[in-house]
Amino acid sequence: MIRPEDILTAIEARFPGLVLESSEQYGMLALVLKREEVFGALEFLRDHPTFQFNFLTTLCGLHFPEQKGRELGVMYQLHSWVNGIRLRIKTFFPIDDPQINTVTSLWPAANWMERETYDFFGVQFVGHPNLTRILNVEELEVFPLRKEYRLEDATRTDKDDRYFGRTGNYEQRF
Repeated sequence: MIRPEDILTAIEARFPGLVLESSEQYGMLALVLKREEVFGALEFLRDHPTFQFNFLTTLCGLHFPEQKGRELGVMYQLHSWVNGIRLRIKTFFPIDDPQINTVTSLWPAANWMERETYDFFGVQFVGHPNLTRILNVEELEVFPLRKEYRLEDATRTDKDDRYFGRTGNYEQRF
């Protein structure tokens, strides 16, 4: 049986200094890694003879405007069908440098997930084969899932942005 600490130890041995944070949430190891080596770590986990994280369950964007210098991020959830274990990896970067390498060469299914993350959060996946909007119109000039836009009309009194993880400190762009 593979324990979360076995995975953490292997990653730290192969990539010293890569892990910024680690925790266990609901029995799943969750790591925050430096952006520069995320691709290498994901490839390592996929190809590792014991871990075999062969399935990318989820790839999505993150936006935490209050985290200066790490406002945007990407979260990957991996699954090892062979071992029946899951792993969550996050990485963060400045909103003014929203780039990270594509993982479509590791998991082709990442193609549409990366396009959706670009479409809604503005994350540029370097090396992506077709990084275009997938759900919004091409002419849209904003990234609507960033927490800098109001959810509702400001005149409504029956909705409160605080309940949706928004502090109200955002620019009105519409």
